[in-house]
Amino acid sequence: MFWSHLTWAELPDALKAVGQAAILPVGATEQHGPHMGCGMDTKIADKLCRAVSQATGVPMLPPLPYGCSLGHSRRWPGTIAVQPITLIELVKQIGDGAYHSGVRRLFIVNTHVTNAAPLRCALEMLRAEHDDLMVAVINSPDISERVRAFHFADAVDWHANDAETSLMLAVSPEMVRPDKLSEGDDPDRTAGQVFAHPVNRTSANGVTGFPSRATADKGREAFAWMVQDLSALVRKGLTQEPPLPHSYFEPCWGAAGPPGSA
Repeated sequence: MFWSHLTWAELPDALKAVGQAAILPVGATEQHGPHMGCGMDTKIADKLCRAVSQATGVPMLPPLPYGCSLGHSRRWPGTIAVQPITLIELVKQIGDGAYHSGVRRLFIVNTHVTNAAPLRCALEMLRAEHDDLMVAVINSPDISERVRAFHFADAVDWHANDAETSLMLAVSPEMVRPDKLSEGDDPDRTAGQVFAHPVNRTSANGVTGFPSRATADKGREAFAWMVQDLSALVRKGLTQEPPLPHSYFEPCWGAAGPPGSA
């Protein structure tokens, strides 16, 4: 059920079968410490959404491999970031194209923390333009309570930590350098900070957390949770309708005009 594999003749029936829904994975390309490949965020977005697409039948759009990673600075090679406004406009235009292809329920699945704000802005723009389009931004660490607890176990401001490394050991072990895991450990230094600092001022090596604690077994269990819990969210969204039917474009006073205009 991958959008890129479907023909234009097949797409209408594929969408109709799942309430006109589609999934858009959004990742990033950025440094992930000395022990993990720079494509980790995009890899997990792709793997997770592929599994959910297969479980639910909802077509998956091609994943976005670039995100808003400006906070990783230029201290370490590997980060290729786009500006927030660029990500907003790109996702807005992708949403427009999906809408004109028949999508009316768009699940944006985000696997990079600082994509969240631009994606929320894109959601606002899409809703305001397309009255019958419903959009959800789902940040992968927050899919469910058990998934959140797994991600935050060793750091609040986590990155390339136990959780992410365990996931890669389970689903894409070629992304991990096992002999470098102990070099990755670096504590969270953000506690008590009033300001949001870039990673060059909070991490010595681009990591926040303890990848040396990672295991493939933990990753397999957590990935299964992520697939199960995201699939449940998607299935729930396939039958949901807005609580009220009012149009975005119709004022509450209707055709008669505003009060006192007669």
